[in-house]
Amino acid sequence: MLDLTRLLPGGYCTLLLADHGADVVKVEDTGAGDYARADPPSFAALNRGKRSIQLDLKSAGGREAFLRLAVEADVVVESFRPGVMDRLGVGYETLRGVNERLVYCAITGYGQDGPLRDRAGHDLNYLARAGVLALSGDAGAPPAQAAVQIADVAGGALMAAFGIMAALRTGEGQFVDISMTDGALSLLAMPAGQLLAGGPVPRRGDLVLGGRLLCYRPYACADGWVSVGALEPKFWAAFCRGVGREDLVAHQYDPPGSEAHAEVAAIIAARTRAEWEAFNAEHDCCVEPLLELDEALADAGDMVAGEGLATPVRLSATPASFAGAAPGLGEHTDAVLAAAGYGPDEIAALRAAGAAK
Repeated sequence: MLDLTRLLPGGYCTLLLADHGADVVKVEDTGAGDYARADPPSFAALNRGKRSIQLDLKSAGGREAFLRLAVEADVVVESFRPGVMDRLGVGYETLRGVNERLVYCAITGYGQDGPLRDRAGHDLNYLARAGVLALSGDAGAPPAQAAVQIADVAGGALMAAFGIMAALRTGEGQFVDISMTDGALSLLAMPAGQLLAGGPVPRRGDLVLGGRLLCYRPYACADGWVSVGALEPKFWAAFCRGVGREDLVAHQYDPPGSEAHAEVAAIIAARTRAEWEAFNAEHDCCVEPLLELDEALADAGDMVAGEGLATPVRLSATPASFAGAAPGLGEHTDAVLAAAGYGPDEIAALRAAGAAK
């Protein structure tokens, strides 16, 4: 797999595939390489188990070397704006000409077609265009930014990994077009389905899972916060009976700010996170402590792999492997080119011309 992507979406996509056995070769430029290298811990977390080569695709020698690598590759992943790879002379049609079975995945903000295809953007922009940001946060408050890059990761990286695997399954070469905005929009399947079926336009604070129910929201406790996710009646009833307030069972779907909400908040404020965790173990009512990231990592067990997080995909017969650190910039240039048939003198000539590094 040849990975020309930079930063988070492509890096996370190919990380998932590398963890599960893909030989991922990062094709970086002859300058600073992947922009993520400016943040070494983040780069290490996203690029374990990969190899790195440096090629100047603007040079004839660099293009020729890339094409020779593409002959034997199963997958090429890139995250440039539409048309950049074509201008470099290594676009999909060119690569298809040397390898008909190649799966070519392009991760962009707005896809290969349409009026927004050439626009620059980042996660926040894609969430704004997809309608996700408008629904995030409390009613009457400004839109709330998520703590993670939803469009980059869920709309981009995960959709790209799925698209690549779906394409490989067919045994035919094809173009996988991943729009992070489309991917983010697809996550709104339930509210979009209700709207398209004739329902009202949802606004911030309207969604059931957006904090408008007292049975489904975070609450302050004696030493921090807990999450109450008692959405089904049986869980809410178990909570109310456990705290000796069966009268609150009928108020499960009351809104925040109601009298019942104030009573629930007072009940939860009287106990610590540990006490609520023990309470949940006894009553099975979907109450869990709200952990800071350091606490979550300490609690995660085998989800932590070296300097990053392990894949959450657990396969019984072919489990993921997390061997190998992130590569140094251009660390594997000679080895990868040699495997493609370049001799020592040819590699030296590419380096001397600046086509490789």
